[in-house]
Amino acid sequence: MADHPDLIVARPEGLYCPAGDFFIDPWRPVERAVITHAHSDHARTGHGHYLAHTDSAGTLRVRLGEGIALQTLAYGEAIEHRGVRLSLHPAGHVLGSAQVRIEHGGRIWVASGDYKTEPDGTCPPFEPVRCDTFITESTFGLPIYRWPAQPQLLADINAWWRANAAQGRPSVLLCYAFGKAQRILHGVDASIGPIVVHGAVEPLNAVYRAAGVALAPTLRVTDPGVDAQLLRSALVLAPPSAQGTPWMRRFARHSDAFASGWMQLRGARRRRGVDRGFIMSDHADWPGLQQAIAGTGAERVFVTHGSVATLVRWLREERGLDAQAFQTEYGSEDDDEGPGAAPAADATPQTP
Repeated sequence: MADHPDLIVARPEGLYCPAGDFFIDPWRPVERAVITHAHSDHARTGHGHYLAHTDSAGTLRVRLGEGIALQTLAYGEAIEHRGVRLSLHPAGHVLGSAQVRIEHGGRIWVASGDYKTEPDGTCPPFEPVRCDTFITESTFGLPIYRWPAQPQLLADINAWWRANAAQGRPSVLLCYAFGKAQRILHGVDASIGPIVVHGAVEPLNAVYRAAGVALAPTLRVTDPGVDAQLLRSALVLAPPSAQGTPWMRRFARHSDAFASGWMQLRGARRRRGVDRGFIMSDHADWPGLQQAIAGTGAERVFVTHGSVATLVRWLREERGLDAQAFQTEYGSEDDDEGPGAAPAADATPQTP
């Protein structure tokens, strides 16, 4: 590797491809940005030109504005820029999420963005992409993180909602507005009762529906016919930021729950002050990270944001790979899957 410059390097603005003169998910304004998905720690305002997957167009415009200069690609569609061949591949994280494959000088690198390996029905599932060097996230890169299968998760949510509805209590489920809310709407049993969503959720629902993703019917609290009687059997989806706000006062005697990967941690539910915790994440768990990395066939792995030190050490000692860390500014996405929710034990990134 010493004979050839790296295809992606860490710069103050973000991850940079010198040969192609573009950045991947930069956190400071740059001229050309390739965006893996529309969560705010990866897609920021101020770039001159954006390149993202076709299904990210709606969410990027909702979040960054209609006026951004946006070019889109389908999965597997390749373009060449300054001699670099670039394509996007499914990451299974949220609608439009993509891994970035770059090929130059006979070498192939893949930057994962955020990803998960279990299909959820709201976006194409993760596909391992063969490469020489893989840049992986490690948000939940500790052995304790092992997610329940999605059918079991949804069965548990349905049972909680059904029991509350039988008692005439609204079921308020705090979940991130982009990704988790749509997974829940895609999979819950809508026959249990009406589903009411916070104003931050519905614009993103519209983007998913426009992309052909089937979601349960939803109401807003301001819609005609939404009254105290209807709310007694409702499932209410709201972002964590709604907790403790006047908006929540509409739901008398409600039971509340929080859906996040951090619910795996003992004490996380207590710190959130909710009745119930559901272990649910749009990121890979520990087995998922291992599976994804192995599937690339990469001999060199860079690890970003999360439990960096643990995953780097495991890759070196257990898999014999050339594993290092990239220092990045990812992982500050809201108060749900970001470090403010419940930091991992060794969440401080290391420099390469």
